[in-house]
Amino acid sequence: MDCSDGREMKQSEKVLIQVQNLFVSYGDVPVLKDINFEINEGEFVSIVGTSGCGKSTLLYALAGFIESRGHIQMPSELGVVFQNYAVFPWMTVAGNIAFGLHRLPAEKRDKIVQHHLSLIGLEQHADKYPGQLSGGQTQRVALARALAPNPQVIFMDEPFGALDMFTRDKMQNWLEQVWENDNKTVLFVTHNIEEAIYLSDRIMILNNESGLMNIDVPFARPRLKEMKFSQEFVQLKRKILEQLEVD
Repeated sequence: MDCSDGREMKQSEKVLIQVQNLFVSYGDVPVLKDINFEINEGEFVSIVGTSGCGKSTLLYALAGFIESRGHIQMPSELGVVFQNYAVFPWMTVAGNIAFGLHRLPAEKRDKIVQHHLSLIGLEQHADKYPGQLSGGQTQRVALARALAPNPQVIFMDEPFGALDMFTRDKMQNWLEQVWENDNKTVLFVTHNIEEAIYLSDRIMILNNESGLMNIDVPFARPRLKEMKFSQEFVQLKRKILEQLEVD
């Protein structure tokens, strides 16, 4: 199912990810069946759906972490951010950010690390270890490590799921600002409908029986926290929730 709300791709937009007839199964149990979609360069797309529908499985199939059947076209330069604070606890903040930059000359590597320390606001914590940071700070390090090699695409799997509500709100605002500055192509998995609306250009509702439904997010950027209380925001949230209940 592909029920796009009148979204037409502009001629100038470049398709960066294309998926056709994607199937994934665990043993004899099908998890994803006949999934088809495209994502344009610079687009922020969230995947939502009920528990067990295959959101993370879809992300891992695209990344090549698990076996799948079908056609997947996407760049090889990929950064991934997981939910469970996937940083190296034995490395400092600076060391984690520099991890994927070992082939670069030291001077260039240090410059990139300093840029991303500034980007995530942790310049004063460069020599600390992840165990000395808060959850939100640790996830900022994980994203900086994913961004530092300058990948074309960032995959994020419930990156704020383990954070408390207030930290999560702060991280959403921070990520929206980072995306505005860097304009990376992002595929973002979340259970949180408000989070998906606030961050995304488009939301894909995944159902492992009927496929994907596309819903455009009509709000202008930069996003403001006040929009979460607007009538339009609440109506869009209700529309998505109703679709999830139907599925």
